[in-house]
Amino acid sequence: MRKLTSVVVSAVMAFAGMATVAGTPAQAATGGAEYVALGDSYASGVGAGAYDPAGGDCKHSPLNYPHQWAAANPEYTLKDVTCSGATIADVRDRQLSALSSTTSFVTLTVGGNDAQFASVVEACLTQSDDYCKTATGWMSHYARNQLVTELAALYKDIKARSPRALILVLGYPRTLAATGSCGAIDLSSAKRTAMNGLADALAEGTKAASLKESVHFLDMRGQFTGHEACGSDPWINGVDLTDPSAIFHPNASGHTKGYAAKLKATWS
Repeated sequence: MRKLTSVVVSAVMAFAGMATVAGTPAQAATGGAEYVALGDSYASGVGAGAYDPAGGDCKHSPLNYPHQWAAANPEYTLKDVTCSGATIADVRDRQLSALSSTTSFVTLTVGGNDAQFASVVEACLTQSDDYCKTATGWMSHYARNQLVTELAALYKDIKARSPRALILVLGYPRTLAATGSCGAIDLSSAKRTAMNGLADALAEGTKAASLKESVHFLDMRGQFTGHEACGSDPWINGVDLTDPSAIFHPNASGHTKGYAAKLKATWS
Protein backbone atom coordinates (compact mmCIF):
# COMPACT_ATOMS: atom_id res chain seq x y z
CA MET A 1 0.00 0.00 0.00
CA ARG A 2 1.32 3.42 -0.92
CA LYS A 3 0.77 6.59 1.05
CA LEU A 4 1.12 10.18 -0.10
CA THR A 5 3.28 12.48 1.94
CA SER A 6 1.34 15.09 3.88
CA VAL A 7 2.22 17.88 1.45
CA VAL A 8 0.71 15.98 -1.48
CA VAL A 9 -2.36 14.96 0.51
CA SER A 10 -2.95 18.58 1.45
CA ALA A 11 -2.47 19.76 -2.12
CA VAL A 12 -4.75 17.14 -3.65
CA MET A 13 -7.49 17.74 -1.10
CA ALA A 14 -7.23 21.48 -1.62
CA PHE A 15 -7.45 21.12 -5.39
CA ALA A 16 -10.49 18.93 -5.77
CA GLY A 17 -11.22 16.66 -2.83
CA MET A 18 -9.96 13.12 -2.45
CA ALA A 19 -13.11 11.50 -3.78
CA THR A 20 -12.91 13.25 -7.13
CA VAL A 21 -9.17 13.00 -7.80
CA ALA A 22 -8.20 9.36 -7.40
CA GLY A 23 -10.23 7.85 -4.61
CA THR A 24 -8.11 7.40 -1.50
CA PRO A 25 -4.40 6.51 -1.77
CA ALA A 26 -5.24 3.02 -0.49
CA GLN A 27 -7.83 2.52 -3.23
CA ALA A 28 -5.38 3.67 -5.89
CA ALA A 29 -2.83 1.08 -4.81
CA THR A 30 -4.79 -2.10 -4.26
CA GLY A 31 -5.26 -5.16 -6.44
CA GLY A 32 -2.73 -5.38 -9.26
CA ALA A 33 -2.10 -1.67 -9.46
CA GLU A 34 -0.97 -0.28 -12.82
CA TYR A 35 1.63 2.46 -13.22
CA VAL A 36 1.92 4.27 -16.57
CA ALA A 37 4.95 6.45 -17.24
CA LEU A 38 4.51 9.17 -19.87
CA GLY A 39 6.86 11.76 -21.24
CA ASP A 40 10.01 12.75 -23.06
CA SER A 41 13.76 12.09 -22.82
CA TYR A 42 13.95 13.28 -19.21
CA ALA A 43 11.50 10.50 -18.34
CA SER A 44 12.81 7.82 -20.73
CA GLY A 45 16.32 8.09 -19.32
CA VAL A 46 18.38 9.70 -22.08
CA GLY A 47 21.71 10.43 -20.45
CA ALA A 48 21.42 7.61 -17.91
CA GLY A 49 22.78 5.01 -20.34
CA ALA A 50 22.26 1.23 -20.73
CA TYR A 51 19.40 1.73 -23.20
CA ASP A 52 17.06 -1.13 -24.01
CA PRO A 53 17.52 -1.97 -27.73
CA ALA A 54 13.84 -2.86 -27.93
CA GLY A 55 13.00 0.78 -27.24
CA GLY A 56 14.71 1.97 -30.42
CA ASP A 57 14.96 5.74 -30.77
CA CYS A 58 12.88 6.26 -27.63
CA LYS A 59 16.03 5.39 -25.64
CA HIS A 60 14.47 3.69 -22.65
CA SER A 61 16.98 3.23 -19.86
CA PRO A 62 16.34 0.69 -17.09
CA LEU A 63 17.90 3.35 -14.87
CA ASN A 64 15.17 5.91 -15.57
CA TYR A 65 13.03 7.07 -12.69
CA PRO A 66 9.91 5.09 -13.72
CA HIS A 67 11.83 1.80 -13.69
CA GLN A 68 13.54 2.62 -10.41
CA TRP A 69 10.26 3.46 -8.70
CA ALA A 70 8.53 0.38 -10.12
CA ALA A 71 11.40 -1.86 -8.99
CA ALA A 72 10.97 -0.57 -5.45
CA ASN A 73 7.18 -1.04 -5.63
CA PRO A 74 6.60 -4.47 -7.22
CA GLU A 75 2.88 -4.42 -6.50
CA TYR A 76 2.67 -2.02 -9.44
CA THR A 77 2.89 -3.16 -13.06
CA LEU A 78 4.82 -0.59 -15.08
CA LYS A 79 3.90 0.50 -18.59
CA ASP A 80 6.77 2.73 -19.70
CA VAL A 81 5.73 4.50 -22.89
CA THR A 82 8.09 7.45 -22.50
CA CYS A 83 10.08 8.44 -25.58
CA SER A 84 12.99 10.71 -26.36
CA GLY A 85 11.93 13.77 -28.30
CA ALA A 86 8.27 13.56 -27.27
CA THR A 87 6.20 16.73 -27.37
CA ILE A 88 2.80 17.30 -25.82
CA ALA A 89 1.20 16.26 -29.11
CA ASP A 90 3.30 13.08 -29.20
CA VAL A 91 2.22 12.15 -25.68
CA ARG A 92 -1.41 12.64 -26.62
CA ASP A 93 -1.18 10.80 -29.97
CA ARG A 94 1.24 7.99 -29.12
CA GLN A 95 1.27 7.45 -25.38
CA LEU A 96 -2.17 8.05 -23.89
CA SER A 97 -3.45 4.78 -25.35
CA ALA A 98 -1.51 3.06 -22.55
CA LEU A 99 -3.93 4.54 -20.02
CA SER A 100 -7.21 2.97 -18.96
CA SER A 101 -9.89 3.28 -16.32
CA THR A 102 -7.92 0.80 -14.19
CA THR A 103 -4.66 2.80 -14.22
CA SER A 104 -3.72 3.63 -10.65
CA PHE A 105 -0.68 5.87 -10.99
CA VAL A 106 0.67 8.13 -13.74
CA THR A 107 3.90 10.10 -13.95
CA LEU A 108 4.70 12.63 -16.64
CA THR A 109 7.59 14.84 -17.69
CA VAL A 110 6.95 16.81 -20.88
CA GLY A 111 7.06 20.33 -22.31
CA GLY A 112 10.77 20.84 -22.84
CA ASN A 113 10.62 19.86 -26.50
CA ASP A 114 7.63 22.14 -27.03
CA ALA A 115 9.88 24.91 -25.71
CA GLN A 116 12.50 23.89 -28.30
CA PHE A 117 15.00 22.64 -25.70
CA ALA A 118 17.39 21.08 -28.23
CA SER A 119 17.42 24.16 -30.45
CA VAL A 120 17.98 26.48 -27.50
CA VAL A 121 20.87 24.33 -26.26
CA GLU A 122 22.43 24.38 -29.70
CA ALA A 123 22.02 28.16 -29.92
CA CYS A 124 23.61 28.73 -26.53
CA LEU A 125 26.50 26.38 -27.27
CA THR A 126 27.31 27.80 -30.70
CA GLN A 127 26.09 31.41 -30.82
CA SER A 128 26.72 34.64 -28.91
CA ASP A 129 25.54 35.57 -25.44
CA ASP A 130 22.92 37.89 -26.96
CA TYR A 131 21.63 35.18 -29.29
CA CYS A 132 21.32 32.75 -26.39
CA LYS A 133 19.53 35.37 -24.31
CA THR A 134 17.06 36.04 -27.11
CA ALA A 135 16.37 32.33 -27.72
CA THR A 136 15.81 31.57 -24.06
CA GLY A 137 13.74 34.72 -23.67
CA TRP A 138 11.31 33.76 -26.42
CA MET A 139 10.92 30.24 -25.08
CA SER A 140 10.54 31.47 -21.51
CA HIS A 141 7.63 33.66 -22.63
CA TYR A 142 6.06 30.64 -24.32
CA ALA A 143 6.60 28.47 -21.22
CA ARG A 144 4.81 30.93 -18.94
CA ASN A 145 1.91 31.47 -21.32
CA GLN A 146 0.91 29.16 -24.19
CA LEU A 147 2.55 26.10 -22.65
CA VAL A 148 0.31 26.42 -19.60
CA THR A 149 -2.80 26.03 -21.73
CA GLU A 150 -1.32 23.15 -23.73
CA LEU A 151 -0.19 21.23 -20.66
CA ALA A 152 -3.48 21.77 -18.86
CA ALA A 153 -5.35 20.31 -21.85
CA LEU A 154 -3.07 17.26 -21.77
CA TYR A 155 -3.62 16.76 -18.05
CA LYS A 156 -7.38 16.95 -18.66
CA ASP A 157 -7.08 14.21 -21.29
CA ILE A 158 -5.08 12.00 -18.92
CA LYS A 159 -7.70 12.42 -16.20
CA ALA A 160 -10.48 11.56 -18.62
CA ARG A 161 -8.79 8.29 -19.60
CA SER A 162 -7.75 7.37 -16.05
CA PRO A 163 -10.18 9.09 -13.68
CA ARG A 164 -9.04 7.18 -10.59
CA ALA A 165 -5.30 7.57 -11.14
CA LEU A 166 -2.98 9.63 -9.03
CA ILE A 167 -1.14 11.89 -11.48
CA LEU A 168 2.28 13.29 -10.60
CA VAL A 169 3.97 15.72 -12.98
CA LEU A 170 7.74 15.85 -12.52
CA GLY A 171 9.33 19.04 -13.81
CA TYR A 172 12.77 19.94 -15.09
CA PRO A 173 15.71 21.06 -12.93
CA ARG A 174 17.87 24.09 -13.54
CA THR A 175 20.49 23.01 -16.05
CA LEU A 176 23.79 24.65 -15.18
CA ALA A 177 26.02 25.37 -12.21
CA ALA A 178 27.25 28.94 -11.93
CA THR A 179 30.88 27.87 -12.27
CA GLY A 180 32.85 24.85 -13.46
CA SER A 181 33.83 23.30 -16.77
CA CYS A 182 31.11 21.99 -19.06
CA GLY A 183 33.46 19.86 -21.16
CA ALA A 184 34.01 20.18 -24.90
CA ILE A 185 32.23 23.55 -25.16
CA ASP A 186 32.03 25.87 -22.18
CA LEU A 187 29.36 28.44 -21.46
CA SER A 188 29.69 32.00 -20.23
CA SER A 189 28.05 33.21 -17.05
CA ALA A 190 25.47 35.08 -19.13
CA LYS A 191 24.51 31.95 -21.05
CA ARG A 192 24.22 29.91 -17.87
CA THR A 193 21.92 32.53 -16.38
CA ALA A 194 19.79 32.59 -19.53
CA MET A 195 19.43 28.80 -19.69
CA ASN A 196 18.56 28.55 -16.01
CA GLY A 197 15.99 31.28 -16.61
CA LEU A 198 14.32 29.05 -19.18
CA ALA A 199 14.33 26.18 -16.67
CA ASP A 200 12.59 28.45 -14.16
CA ALA A 201 10.01 29.42 -16.77
CA LEU A 202 9.31 25.78 -17.57
CA ALA A 203 8.87 25.01 -13.88
CA GLU A 204 6.54 27.96 -13.35
CA GLY A 205 4.50 27.18 -16.45
CA THR A 206 4.17 23.52 -15.56
CA LYS A 207 3.13 24.35 -12.02
CA ALA A 208 0.50 26.79 -13.30
CA ALA A 209 -0.91 24.10 -15.60
CA SER A 210 -1.03 21.58 -12.75
CA LEU A 211 -3.04 24.02 -10.64
CA LYS A 212 -5.53 24.47 -13.47
CA GLU A 213 -6.25 20.73 -13.68
CA SER A 214 -5.73 19.59 -10.08
CA VAL A 215 -2.73 17.35 -10.66
CA HIS A 216 0.31 17.47 -8.44
CA PHE A 217 3.55 19.07 -9.62
CA LEU A 218 6.95 17.98 -8.28
CA ASP A 219 9.41 20.84 -8.64
CA MET A 220 12.83 19.32 -9.33
CA ARG A 221 14.86 22.50 -9.01
CA GLY A 222 15.50 22.17 -5.30
CA GLN A 223 16.28 18.47 -5.61
CA PHE A 224 19.09 19.19 -8.08
CA THR A 225 20.50 22.27 -6.35
CA GLY A 226 24.27 21.86 -6.13
CA HIS A 227 24.19 19.06 -8.70
CA GLU A 228 23.64 20.93 -11.97
CA ALA A 229 25.70 20.26 -15.08
CA CYS A 230 29.29 21.56 -15.07
CA GLY A 231 29.49 21.70 -11.28
CA SER A 232 31.63 19.65 -8.90
CA ASP A 233 29.05 16.87 -8.35
CA PRO A 234 26.82 16.92 -11.42
CA TRP A 235 23.66 14.87 -11.76
CA ILE A 236 23.22 16.35 -15.24
CA ASN A 237 25.53 15.56 -18.16
CA GLY A 238 27.79 18.27 -19.52
CA VAL A 239 28.92 18.67 -23.13
CA ASP A 240 30.19 15.41 -24.61
CA LEU A 241 30.16 15.73 -28.40
CA THR A 242 30.37 11.94 -28.80
CA ASP A 243 26.93 11.65 -27.17
CA PRO A 244 25.04 14.80 -28.16
CA SER A 245 21.58 13.53 -27.19
CA ALA A 246 22.70 13.25 -23.56
CA ILE A 247 23.91 16.85 -23.28
CA PHE A 248 22.21 18.58 -20.33
CA HIS A 249 20.12 15.50 -19.49
CA PRO A 250 20.18 13.76 -16.10
CA ASN A 251 22.83 11.09 -15.72
CA ALA A 252 22.30 7.87 -13.74
CA SER A 253 22.77 9.75 -10.46
CA GLY A 254 20.25 12.33 -11.59
CA HIS A 255 17.62 9.65 -12.03
CA THR A 256 18.49 7.84 -8.80
CA LYS A 257 19.29 10.70 -6.42
CA GLY A 258 17.20 13.31 -8.19
CA TYR A 259 14.02 12.07 -9.81
CA ALA A 260 13.56 8.65 -8.19
CA ALA A 261 14.41 9.98 -4.74
CA LYS A 262 11.94 12.85 -5.11
CA LEU A 263 9.26 10.46 -6.34
CA LYS A 264 9.91 8.05 -3.47
CA ALA A 265 9.75 10.85 -0.93
CA THR A 266 6.41 11.98 -2.38
CA TRP A 267 4.67 8.65 -3.02
CA SER A 268 5.99 5.91 -0.77
